[in-house]
Amino acid sequence: MNFTTLPGLLVLVIVVNSLAVRAIAAPAEGYDPLQVAKTLKPHTLDLVVKDVDRNREIPLRVYLPTAASPAPVVLFSHGLGGSRENNPYLGEHWSGRGYVVVVMQHIGSDISVWKDVPMAQRLTSLKQAANLQNTLLRLRDVPAVIDQLERWNKSSDSPLAGRLDLRRIGMSGHSFGAITTQGVSGQRTARGDATFTDKRIKAAIAMSPDSPKNGDLSKLFGGVQIPWLLMTGTNDVAMVGTADVASRTAVFPALPPGGKYEIVLDGGEHDAFGDRDLPGSNNKRNPNHHRVILALSTAFWDAYLREDAQAKAWLDGSGPSTVLEKQDRWQKK
Repeated sequence: MNFTTLPGLLVLVIVVNSLAVRAIAAPAEGYDPLQVAKTLKPHTLDLVVKDVDRNREIPLRVYLPTAASPAPVVLFSHGLGGSRENNPYLGEHWSGRGYVVVVMQHIGSDISVWKDVPMAQRLTSLKQAANLQNTLLRLRDVPAVIDQLERWNKSSDSPLAGRLDLRRIGMSGHSFGAITTQGVSGQRTARGDATFTDKRIKAAIAMSPDSPKNGDLSKLFGGVQIPWLLMTGTNDVAMVGTADVASRTAVFPALPPGGKYEIVLDGGEHDAFGDRDLPGSNNKRNPNHHRVILALSTAFWDAYLREDAQAKAWLDGSGPSTVLEKQDRWQKK
């Protein structure tokens, strides 16, 4: 999704700490980012953040890991027309790996945009919701959610009390959620500032990222100071907006070196990152795409939120080749 009204939004970048483990050619011995307990049953909580200052509610679905000790937190922002119920395959796997996963729902660009609208009018309704106002609402939802997580973590009567390691926060999202992710994790505006960057976010994953049609991308993305993993596909074109594969893959070259990654899934469509086929899809989802998404994203979180040396070695070495298909394109810098 691309918004010509937002010429300044940037994409997330990954910065490698000076003490980070250097790249290793061989895969990390014994490290498997796809491994989770077979009997795992994720525990979920549906909560609501009330942002009094904006008179706005932000519904959440929280996936909790089994261990009760403080765990790193991963936020997820859905695409246009989505909800907190989206992408459970991510929430279940990441929580199974020991992360508290918080899926946000952005009122105004969520399921309410189309759910009760006649079929013939739904596409128009979605297009109307893809606007600057909703972008700004989303960008402000993220810090509001983090603020509330901090309060809940300290509150003895909260189910999240003491469960969150808020020194280790990851941000992620798909499509409109990728734009949201980019804006809060380092992307600069056309004026050169980072108005919406939240420094509490330590790493980010943008699924179906986007770059402005105009402007110097190196200036927009060159100041990203945290690790970024970009995910797209060779057929990643949405029904709404003007974003195409070229605008999605233009982000990675504009990022500064150090902790930056990109995967381009061969044949991957826009819905490759979701759980259900979108209208207009050819309904031929490659089952290996989710496997790649889960493996790379988990290794990325482990490497940059947990500072796991084995995960970093897997990610920077030959680990990705164990899950990628021949025509998938993987690069790092």
